[in-house]
Amino acid sequence: MQAHPAAQDDDMWYVITEGPMKILKANNDVAITEGAPHRLEKLQDEWTTEDKRKVNLDNVAKDILYKTLDKVTFSKIKMCRTAKEFWEKLIQLCEGNDQTKENKLSLAVQKFDNIKMKIGESMHDYDERISGIINELNALGKVYSNKEIALKVVRGLPKE
Repeated sequence: MQAHPAAQDDDMWYVITEGPMKILKANNDVAITEGAPHRLEKLQDEWTTEDKRKVNLDNVAKDILYKTLDKVTFSKIKMCRTAKEFWEKLIQLCEGNDQTKENKLSLAVQKFDNIKMKIGESMHDYDERISGIINELNALGKVYSNKEIALKVVRGLPKE
């Protein structure tokens, strides 16, 4: 029986964020006192086709993630053993640690505070620059209200 595509997506994301799946079965030798039964890992010769698919998801996830990278990034990540390690390393490389995120946020706030329309710049280009900075700020967790953004746009316009 084939798993539903949405379930496969959930399983894939689980493997990326939580690590390789363990195939478990109920341990009937232990009495159930409260809640769910005690579980233990299935032996490999007990695996169903679905169990084998789930165990292989870590390899599939790593393969998909590897194929999305350029050579430089791949060289920094290729030693990761699991999709979860890969994902965590990729987040660290792309987003940085807390200090890096703080620095990026400070720079983005400074860009927003200091933005002015350049001489000869079209309104469209000015709007594009502001939108880029706002998107950067949003990605870093800083959100400005529409009123704050409108005031910044107006204040950044030349006096003429």
